[in-house]
Amino acid sequence: MAEEHTGGHGETAGEYIQHHLTNLQVCRVDDAWVWNECKGNFWSINVDSMGFSILLGLVFTYLFRKVAKNATSGRPGKLQAAIELVHGFIDTSVRDAFHGDNKVIAPLALTIFMWVFLMNLMDLIPVDWLPTTAGALGVPYLKVVPTTDVNITFAMSISVFLLTLYYSVKVKGAGGFLKELTFHPIAPPTKGILIITAPLVIAFNFVLEGVSLIAKPISLSLRLFGNMYAGELIFILIGLLGLYQIPFHFGWAVFHILVITLQAFIFMMLTIVYLSQAHDTGDAH
Repeated sequence: MAEEHTGGHGETAGEYIQHHLTNLQVCRVDDAWVWNECKGNFWSINVDSMGFSILLGLVFTYLFRKVAKNATSGRPGKLQAAIELVHGFIDTSVRDAFHGDNKVIAPLALTIFMWVFLMNLMDLIPVDWLPTTAGALGVPYLKVVPTTDVNITFAMSISVFLLTLYYSVKVKGAGGFLKELTFHPIAPPTKGILIITAPLVIAFNFVLEGVSLIAKPISLSLRLFGNMYAGELIFILIGLLGLYQIPFHFGWAVFHILVITLQAFIFMMLTIVYLSQAHDTGDAH
């Protein structure tokens, strides 16, 4: 029965859902750039995800730069007040969670929170508005929520992972970082007959800590992607209701505002925690 329901879109429910979950892609095939024929091509580019993420990054930069330039110590405007509120909240979060000395962390946390929040916020736009407009202009597919693209969330989490590795080596030294991976959580014996088991303990620690280290960017990425993808899918299912979708869309959107904000906050806080661990030179692990 679901496949017979079109929701007024001139296509089956399955086709409607698949269309809204398909990215606008470009890739190189046989020395030529082709559009939307990239299935199985690892080097394909999701143009819509890239475009919207860059656009929203520019919007964030423009708004915050504009407020910073025109900031007044008197009675602030609504935009300045809102941005000061966000800035104070992020600054407090960094002070509470980050225990190192690095002036990069607070701006990084602010950028991550606002960028992820703005990308998530695109999920509140009714699912048919932008794809329908794009279709009228000859663009066959358009996904407008970058964080529902696992390539975007993985790119961000891998960037955080690389920063974590960089600061781990910079703060602790290569030897200190390697020691952290091989001497925790089980301290290898250094004397007595049990010293012969030291290589085995070190190898065990390295595998355990290595898996834990690699799991950080994977979980960071998939947590954001999974929550936002599920939210988008529910909006698409609501879109199948046609004229009856308005109250359902409004109700889910109100609840989804919490999800949008919470996921941006979680991504930011985990980034701060991982970087704080990278700066930790104590014996505690």
